[in-house]
Amino acid sequence: MFLLGLVTANRPGQRSAAWYGPQYAPASAGSGTDTAPYPPGYGPDRSAGNGRLPPADLGAAAGPPGALAPWREPPPHRPRIPRLVAWSVVVLVIGLIFRRAIAAVVLMALSAAFHLIGVNVHLPHVRFAWPWQTISAGTTTNTDLGPWVLQKIEGISKPALGQVSFNFYFTHKVSKNIGPWPCWYASTFYAVGHASATVNLNPGPAWWAPSAGHYQLRILSQPAQGKPGQVAVSMILPEPQLPQSVHDITIDNIPSRPIDTQHSWTYPGLGCGLILKPQFAQAILYSQAQYIAFYKATHVAQVTGPLVRTAEAQAAQTIRDNFIQPTVNALGYRLDQFTLRWATPAGQG
Repeated sequence: MFLLGLVTANRPGQRSAAWYGPQYAPASAGSGTDTAPYPPGYGPDRSAGNGRLPPADLGAAAGPPGALAPWREPPPHRPRIPRLVAWSVVVLVIGLIFRRAIAAVVLMALSAAFHLIGVNVHLPHVRFAWPWQTISAGTTTNTDLGPWVLQKIEGISKPALGQVSFNFYFTHKVSKNIGPWPCWYASTFYAVGHASATVNLNPGPAWWAPSAGHYQLRILSQPAQGKPGQVAVSMILPEPQLPQSVHDITIDNIPSRPIDTQHSWTYPGLGCGLILKPQFAQAILYSQAQYIAFYKATHVAQVTGPLVRTAEAQAAQTIRDNFIQPTVNALGYRLDQFTLRWATPAGQG
């Protein structure tokens, strides 16, 4: 079968079939002419077993209708990009984009491996950074950075809360006359109150207007040679707001047993206590403790002082760590100075 294939492969008819394809193979491979159909641009065998017209016969082939079509070169084969090459290009592009992050991870892995096997090799230091965190020097100006940071601040929707807890004692007293005799009964309880002061971190567009002078960003140095730039931010915010109503105060569960009791000794004094004591309901005690705690959280300096300072510290930490610092870091800068002052209410300046 192998030798027969070699012999038949050299026959003219077999070459024609290989050129045209099996659907155009001549009916008789040993004859120069046949009746099988031919594709456009091809004709019967007119030159040494070749199934196409030679270039010398192109002029003779042109004639009246029904004549053979002129010979044309087959369309060129369009090259296809190998899949391996395409994926290699994709991987190369991704590697170029994330080259800094990849280099940092590779160096950390090599350093850990060398340290594990006890080899002391000095490797270059590459700081990990994403592509969007790397900005070349001179690409960010004061005009661009300042409004961008301010836009992040204007997106703040929740105020900062400063919370304090304080304990106190209160006495609940009930008086009721029994006939001509006055009668009263009092109990002293221990309570723990919780109060919050709020800071409005985004007072509105009018507050941040340039003419108000409540916000300023200064660029101390530009990013250069892979080192981040430095900025300083100063802001002015309204003073913390103390609780506005008694409902802003919460009280822990009041113990059912008082720490002390008093009652009148008017005859019959013991009877007064037995009659009035059931009126000490938990809801009545909670309401009284809430009003006392509200007064302390708005008028007593031992409570209002820590409350205001806690709110100020919480506001500074929130606006610096959650809004300003991440924004300037993403733009290639580092927050070097942050100053937060408090506006004096109208009429107190």
